[in-house]
Amino acid sequence: MEQDVESPVTIRQPKLPKQAREEPLERERAKRKVQRYVRKDGKCNVHHGNVRETYRYLTDIFTTLVDLKWRFNLFIFVLVYTVTWLFFGFMWWLIAYLRGDLNHVGDDSWTPCVNNLNGFVSAFLFSIETETTIGYGYRVITDKCPEGIFLLLIQSVLGSIVNAFMVGCMFVKISQPKKRAETLVFSTNAVISMRDGRLCLMFRVGDLRNSHIVEASIRAKLIKSKQTKEGEFIPLNQTDMNVGYDTGDDRLFLVSPLIICHEINQGSPFWEVSQASLAKEELEIVVILEGMVEATGMTCQARSSYVTSEMKWGYRFTPVLTLEDGFYEVDYNSFHDIYETNTPRCSARELSEMTCRSRLPLTWSVASKLSQQGLLEPVRAEPEKKKPLDTQVEGVEDQTERNGDVANLESESKV
Repeated sequence: MEQDVESPVTIRQPKLPKQAREEPLERERAKRKVQRYVRKDGKCNVHHGNVRETYRYLTDIFTTLVDLKWRFNLFIFVLVYTVTWLFFGFMWWLIAYLRGDLNHVGDDSWTPCVNNLNGFVSAFLFSIETETTIGYGYRVITDKCPEGIFLLLIQSVLGSIVNAFMVGCMFVKISQPKKRAETLVFSTNAVISMRDGRLCLMFRVGDLRNSHIVEASIRAKLIKSKQTKEGEFIPLNQTDMNVGYDTGDDRLFLVSPLIICHEINQGSPFWEVSQASLAKEELEIVVILEGMVEATGMTCQARSSYVTSEMKWGYRFTPVLTLEDGFYEVDYNSFHDIYETNTPRCSARELSEMTCRSRLPLTWSVASKLSQQGLLEPVRAEPEKKKPLDTQVEGVEDQTERNGDVANLESESKV
């Protein structure tokens, strides 16, 4: 019977590629499904449940119809017209039935309310002709029927109201600027790298159409749950991120793709976030681009978001704008491309502290420091004259203060 015997020989593991040498935490985060607050296409991943006051939707019936999906909207459009035609067709048939017109069909001596109305089908056709103002001329109302004249007035007024309401609803739904937002694109990833000596978080936006967005502006919000000092837990807390509000850089002239920059400074929520700690964070950046459509003048809004796995530390965007013969060309094939660059892995706070320390000299002359502050007087060659007692006392006090300043400077130099 064979037995397994441990071999003393150590098997050398081959060197694995970088992708296979990821940390277990990063691999676990990659496998775990990320719950977004706003999806990449801009739709908010929030569902409203247990809404008891549903009557509020009926108080604003126009907006409710516009917000419905197209299949429901078309169904209601056809249903409203069909119901009104059937209702008034029944009313015309009822008038003919009560007057006895249906019993005198073909009688030339009888004056009906509506000529050539011999049943419900003909009454339904007459209702359609009246409401749509077709008027074929075969079925005509006579002047011997006051109730028919009154019904004709009611149907004309109500038909105009129905037409205005339903056609207006369809027009607004067709002209909604939601589809215009489909041609406003955001980069797949956000990058963090150095720009002008400062650590910045950047993403890129672009417009695929030749008709521009007027008065375009960009905003960014950090979505992250937090706990206050008092112990209160705030889920999905929203924090504004400065993308140029102070300098006016948030107002865009979106003719070609632009890189939106958020400087990570003391007022930034990423002030103490490093590359290692970013991989452990549970956060999301929501970016909102707003503006007016040049063709229609309606306000358009495009949204997107970036989760932690989509924030690439140490990368920059590939340039997409080139100068051709007499014009500039944008290569949208490289719109989402990024390339790696040298970037400190520490947080912006640590980088700022290291920069401040590097600006100070390692050693300096105490005498030169005192001379700069005016505490050290040049040595005079003339012999000192004897001073009065009061002057000597003041001199001793001044010397004591100077000695204290020298001691402080020496302690600072040691530190």
